[in-house]
Amino acid sequence: MKYELPTLDYEYNALEPHIDEQTMKIHHQKHHNAYLEKFKAAVKGTVLDGKPVEEILSNPDTIPAEIKTAVINNGGGYANHNMFWKMMSPDGGGEPSGKLAEEIKRVFGSFDAMKELFNKAAVTRFGSGWAWLGLDEQGKLHVGSTANQDSPLSKGHIPLLCLDVWEHSYYLKYQNKRPDYIEAFWNVVNWKEVEKRFEEAK
Repeated sequence: MKYELPTLDYEYNALEPHIDEQTMKIHHQKHHNAYLEKFKAAVKGTVLDGKPVEEILSNPDTIPAEIKTAVINNGGGYANHNMFWKMMSPDGGGEPSGKLAEEIKRVFGSFDAMKELFNKAAVTRFGSGWAWLGLDEQGKLHVGSTANQDSPLSKGHIPLLCLDVWEHSYYLKYQNKRPDYIEAFWNVVNWKEVEKRFEEAK
């Protein structure tokens, strides 16, 4: 398969005032593209070249040792961001519905309880990383975080919702106020996409 920078489903300014246009442009065109190019360079001419990045990250033991760090870091950055843009929509926000909403209530007690756990995972992730809602290796709904560009796929998890908490994702608008950025994110969450991923995973 060909590795490409995905086109966003919305304009760079479409998520304002919650996520600003300048951050979106730099994040997509510079940061995401850099991960893509470094990932392509790492796998070029190897047995991994052309395999879906999600497949590669789901089988970390098959990554040749000499390129493993580069593939985990940059392949993770490429894949995580591919998903992240889909997590947001100008028509987002609110709460999930259907089977996902039922499962969140069953596992966490309420949507607000899940949100509180997610926010804590995002706020307390030391340094750079991601917060996630996904299915763990037993297929149970789970909230957690990963460092740097590590992917939950490498742990056998299926990510459903993700939030980038690297400083490049929020610093221009929110400076050091990561909690404000996390709270703003809930106004643009694309629950239709998250629900679709949950249905497919189940």
